Order: sequence, then structure tokens, then C-alpha cells
Amino acid sequence: MDGLTEDLQGRADVLLIDLLGEIGKQTAGRYNVRSVPTFLVFDGQGDLVLRQSGRPDVDAIQAKIAEIEALGTP
Repeated sequence: MDGLTEDLQGRADVLLIDLLGEIGKQTAGRYNVRSVPTFLVFDGQGDLVLRQSGRPDVDAIQAKIAEIEALGTP
């Protein structure tokens, strides 16, 4: 995860959420998170555009971020 965070620095905000805390529980419920880790990618409008559970597919995450950048989504 650290490598992905570094790769996306300046391109996307990366948040790590503690699912045992109140905010984490609310977030997990809202997005139906059932396993850890789960990666959610949102566009600039706040729409969920990619969801992965388990080991991250770094290439897919980076490709989705590049797609969002290309569209110019704030």
C-alpha cells in the first residue's frame, strides 16, 4: 500500500480508514465493505468508479486514476 500511496502522490488523495473506529464503521456500512483490504476509487464528483477487495491490482488502480485525470474531472 505504501508504494501505491507514493506513486499516487500529487495525483490522488489516498485515505486509510480504521474500520474499528466510528467513521470506519459508517464508511464500511455505506460502501458495503465486507473484507479487508478494500480499495475504493472515487472521481472528482464523489462517484465510486472502481472497487477492489483483497490484494490490490495496482495497475488497474493507476489506470483508473489516469482515466480520471484524462477526463479532467476535478
